[in-house]
Amino acid sequence: MNDSSSRRAPARVVALWCPDWPAVAAATAAELPATVPVAVVSANRVVACSASARAAGVRRGLRRREAQARCPELHVARSDPDLEARTFEAVVAAIDAVAPGVEVLRPGLVVLAARGAVRWFGSEEAAAEALIDAVAANGVECQVGVADELSTAVLAARRNALVPTGRGAEFLAPLPVSYLAVEPALAAPRRADTVDLLRRLGIRTIGAFAALSPIDVASRFDADVVAAHRSARGLPERPPSGRPIPPDLTVEQPCDPPVERVDAAAFAGRALAELLHTRLAAAGVACTRLLVTARTGAGEELARTWRCAEPLTPEGTADRVRWQLDGWLTGRNTNRPTTGIVLLRLEPVEVVAAGALQLGLWGGVGDEDERARRALVRVQGLLGGDAVRIGVLGGGRGPTERIVLVPVGDEAIPHSDPDAPWPGRLPPPAPALVLHTPPAIRLDDDVGNPVSVTERGLLSGSPARLRWGSRSWTVIGWAGPWPVDESWWDPAAARCAARLQVLLEESRALLVFFGADGWRVEGVYD
Repeated sequence: MNDSSSRRAPARVVALWCPDWPAVAAATAAELPATVPVAVVSANRVVACSASARAAGVRRGLRRREAQARCPELHVARSDPDLEARTFEAVVAAIDAVAPGVEVLRPGLVVLAARGAVRWFGSEEAAAEALIDAVAANGVECQVGVADELSTAVLAARRNALVPTGRGAEFLAPLPVSYLAVEPALAAPRRADTVDLLRRLGIRTIGAFAALSPIDVASRFDADVVAAHRSARGLPERPPSGRPIPPDLTVEQPCDPPVERVDAAAFAGRALAELLHTRLAAAGVACTRLLVTARTGAGEELARTWRCAEPLTPEGTADRVRWQLDGWLTGRNTNRPTTGIVLLRLEPVEVVAAGALQLGLWGGVGDEDERARRALVRVQGLLGGDAVRIGVLGGGRGPTERIVLVPVGDEAIPHSDPDAPWPGRLPPPAPALVLHTPPAIRLDDDVGNPVSVTERGLLSGSPARLRWGSRSWTVIGWAGPWPVDESWWDPAAARCAARLQVLLEESRALLVFFGADGWRVEGVYD
């Protein structure tokens, strides 16, 4: 038998990608039809949008106001990783029912070994069609990619392509080099800087990058660029690890009484995550594939594997455990447990040497975050525990009421529920700058008479001029007013006022507040 005939065929990988999953999850939660344009925002910028929103000119990275200006009927939702993971569990369960062995890279993207599905359905094409049909049965669209390596299969899924065996590098060669950073589940955050550097070096395609000598790349760049270069050549980003998984790394916790609520399960999962990472640190390894298992009182056993490009931190592990338990307990999946969970288990499926990927493994944060945390703790020691605080979003009607400051290290829990109904709450977007001491201003109509808010909550006139100290601006437009009638049952705390958004010349936008002492500036929009 010659050497070529004895060589093992590569283990093919199937990747299923649900485009725009954050927008799909937001639309599902709001029970919106597929035709409604949806955008998901974080930090006042669009991070995901639906196809209908893109057709109207909405793009990732746009500010919320600009996105709404391009598409007035746009439904804007706040980024919610818990919702995305909980909603995606039904899709993962449907895929797992057709082809077991699914591994979740992130909500919206899964991978699985092609061998079992191909044996059952007869070919890769038939397996891909069956998987697409299984996902479509949940009202979700997906694309499938098949290739020799995981990273190649994920990129192939974005092109809805089945890459022939041994042709991974050929498939990747004409793609833009930006594709190396397009998938966050496979690339470190600094990968975007790598792509920018390659462009400045004149490297525009993945093939041009792959043509560089591996020795030259390894001698001039860091580990992330080496991983990207391996991916560009159609190789696994990390070589196969010969390191066996040390014994006694699996952690489990009995739940007595049985857990039926997500908050209780998440609390147990966080404690397990801390215990797991303590054992990983003692063994000198880090986990990149994690198996989450739950056993119910009826003997049901639920399991799901999460795969990560970088070693999991305690916070990352706890997040994935919470997402998974949330999906099992409250999602619309078919394998929802019939009774409470009596046992939780975390098992590392794949480990790498600690520090192999140049991450801050000890304590679960990077070097910069760890230095910042230590600095804040030192300041607290000098000035007191309440001297260093962070903002937490809470309930309220105005921007100053919705931000609650809590000491660093305390649990970030607001005093009131931000999702509860707040009649008269200021509609989004929120101002970029909130003034601690609101300065007094004056609003005049076109004949110079002061504008006020009547008892009916209406403006006494149309604002035409805003005077702030010695300066004044022409009012181009306004929105509101939004009346505020709070604590009317308590004369000592009662407040009757109104808020108004005004747009001034030179593209200035302000949030102004009318109270007993007249108009004041409460916030400035970016």
